[in-house]
Amino acid sequence: MSENRDKEFAFQKQNYLLLLVGLLVIILGFILLSGGGSEDPREFSEEIFSPRRITVAPIVILSGFAFIFYAILKKPKQ
Repeated sequence: MSENRDKEFAFQKQNYLLLLVGLLVIILGFILLSGGGSEDPREFSEEIFSPRRITVAPIVILSGFAFIFYAILKKPKQ
């Protein structure tokens, strides 16, 4: 019986799908975080302080990491 247990993978297909979803959420957060620069590097742009970059994007990124943490700890159904 322990021989079969040794040959099992640590994750099932559902775990990998959840990891992929978490990774996509993190990528979306970084896309929301990007931008806000000006064309001229000597010119300051107030656009970098938008609520999307200050609050929404970090929350999305952290929720993506939390989702990945859940995907790693989720036990497969037997």
